[in-house]
Amino acid sequence: MRARDLAVEYESVSVDSDALDAARLMAEHKLPALLVLDERGEPKAVLPASQMIKVLVPAYVIDDPTLAAVVDERHADRLCQALAGRRVGECLSHTAAPPPIADPDDTALEVAALMARVRSPLVAVARKDKAGTRLLGVITASHLLHELLSRAGAPDTPTT
Repeated sequence: MRARDLAVEYESVSVDSDALDAARLMAEHKLPALLVLDERGEPKAVLPASQMIKVLVPAYVIDDPTLAAVVDERHADRLCQALAGRRVGECLSHTAAPPPIADPDDTALEVAALMARVRSPLVAVARKDKAGTRLLGVITASHLLHELLSRAGAPDTPTT
């Protein structure tokens, strides 16, 4: 089983995409992360849903979580306004590493090792050549787990 066989189409956004639209995309499709592409359409970063939520939470609440208890629901309901007018690139962590990229010929174990090493919920599968990086698809952790379990003969649903 090779990375090219495991790769599927996956929602992606560009660094210039509207952050609120990206958050809605995550929420509507229950995605653990989005693949962020640069201006050339090449993988630039993985934007986890947890990072998008961090953008919503005021810095003073992150610094002192006890303050979250004193913010009333009316104000809490307005958290998403923090994304208004922002671009996806502004929501990326300043220390965001480039996304993990698997070669199409990588084995499932190589993909799993890459995913585990960088602790990413997804891995881009791309072919790199002189013209640049061409995205073939994405492998999510849940999809990889499903494929590995099905190959091992494990049942699709847990038994009690």
